[in-house]
Amino acid sequence: MVATLRRLTDDIILEMSAKKRVNNSVNWNFRPNDNGEQKPTGTKPTREPTSIKEIFLLMVLHVCKKSLFFNTNLKIALYLGCLFLVSLIADVLPFPKMYLSRSDNIFNRVFVKFAWGWNLVILLPFVIFTSLVYCCGDKQKIAKHHLLRIGIATFFWWFWTTLFNYVEASFGKCGNLKFPTKGTCLRAGHLWNGFDLSGHSFILIYGSLFLIEEARCIMNWDSIRDSMRLEEYNRTAKQTIQQSSSLCNLDDTEFSTLKCYYEKYTPYIKGLFIVIAVFQIMWDFMLLSTILYYHVMIEKFLGGLSAVLTWYVTYRMWYCRPNAVPKMPGEGSFKYAKGASKPVLRRNASFSDNRHPIFKGRVIFTKAQEDSIIIGS
Repeated sequence: MVATLRRLTDDIILEMSAKKRVNNSVNWNFRPNDNGEQKPTGTKPTREPTSIKEIFLLMVLHVCKKSLFFNTNLKIALYLGCLFLVSLIADVLPFPKMYLSRSDNIFNRVFVKFAWGWNLVILLPFVIFTSLVYCCGDKQKIAKHHLLRIGIATFFWWFWTTLFNYVEASFGKCGNLKFPTKGTCLRAGHLWNGFDLSGHSFILIYGSLFLIEEARCIMNWDSIRDSMRLEEYNRTAKQTIQQSSSLCNLDDTEFSTLKCYYEKYTPYIKGLFIVIAVFQIMWDFMLLSTILYYHVMIEKFLGGLSAVLTWYVTYRMWYCRPNAVPKMPGEGSFKYAKGASKPVLRRNASFSDNRHPIFKGRVIFTKAQEDSIIIGS
């Protein structure tokens, strides 16, 4: 009896001492080696605390992203549908006149009249700042693959507007037949009746799609900061096994350039992105005004259709091809935009061996297997 109590007491003491050792090591972030050295494990760097100002900015950016990155295919369907149906209704049943129906309203005179200039003013610095970051300051790559897109878009804007003016001047006539050309007719104070393809429909739709596509590079922008933090830890920590990072292929010069440009230009990039979202909403608003009060249906529809076709050829057929010049926005020295994960396919049946599936503990046979079993029996 005494021996049993002594053995039980020894077991309790050993168990308590083991628990004490475990509790003392809970707060450790590493496990000491036998030789007294400390090997760090589980020390992945974490993000800094978020301030109230940053939370408010994140909320504003979230609203802008929801507005700007609305389903593009659905947006185009709405554009073309409104250009056809609403314009047709407006031709038959004119809408009541209001301030926006006047051609001299401030939005038309200040913004729509110089719409492409406004697009360039806000997009050029945005593209330069963002490409400086994800191209790690490679100026040749920036000019070849990103600024070139701005030049191509500007060329198409010039081409279509020039073509629209040529069609109107070539296929029309003056109210006074004494003046055969559009210029002489207008200078004489007469009205030129021509097929006036809607330049407003083209520039407002193409400008909106242009802003949307060029602004997509801001998606997952904050993940660059996390990748930089992880990569800097991997390069400075004395570990044999490092966690993978999207920046692991950058050399030290590119990595230091990335850190410098990201911290320097990110506030400007986010501010410009908010401005881009505001202008895109304004272009949609002015497009609605154009649909209700200007041109006839066929002129607006063809103008909008040319904008959609130009966007589709460039951003859906040209830039997205492998080894294309120029590249899509966001493609540079590293990848930071996360692709959509593929759904995982699961089997409804589990397999106990390589021959027959089992469901709820019972073997499942096919019809042919059941027949062979019956014949064999």
